Amino acid sequence: MKPENEILRTARRMQALAQAGLHYAVDEFDRQRYEELRVLSVQLAAYVTDRPINKIRDLFTNETGFQTPKVDIRSVVIKDNKVLLARERSDGGYSLPGGFADINYSPAEVAVKEVREETGLEVRVSRVLAVIDTDRHNFPPLEYHYYKIVLLCDLTGGELTDSNETTEAGFFDFEELPELSEKRNTRQLFDLIRRQLATELTYYD
Repeated sequence: MKPENEILRTARRMQALAQAGLHYAVDEFDRQRYEELRVLSVQLAAYVTDRPINKIRDLFTNETGFQTPKVDIRSVVIKDNKVLLARERSDGGYSLPGGFADINYSPAEVAVKEVREETGLEVRVSRVLAVIDTDRHNFPPLEYHYYKIVLLCDLTGGELTDSNETTEAGFFDFEELPELSEKRNTRQLFDLIRRQLATELTYYD
């Protein structure tokens, strides 16, 4: 693992411990120590990610209670052996349609909703392709620790459109992928997806 990723893992762990400590602490002196630990975690994360310290502080201090990894849902839609991607307005890179898991939505419901909102297409979830950890698969340093649930979806209808988050949705050859939004998906992730797509499922009665 790259040194900067190891430092970021340490910063995120410090933040998680500080957040839990602030939630459960009853002694004011302990709270002060946990607050200081949180400040140090913000400084470390800002250094590694090269993002403004106030931005990191906002991300690291907007939750309370025991911290767990974020869950991100990504949809794989195939047509003529090409994969559906949408260009992100935020960074100009392309990604599989998807986003954070929503409260009161199942992973499948999130997948269908995100594809519709980001590309205009209608899909039906077929199966889970992968559950991955963004500390692997060559992701860049990320402020949060993510688990990504990658779902294979069947195309059922709709027409390609832009959205307030994405532009230029379309189908791309795996061998000629456009510039990717690497904080959302990496080439190593697409390699894994291709291997999973080629895997025959075995069912037992």
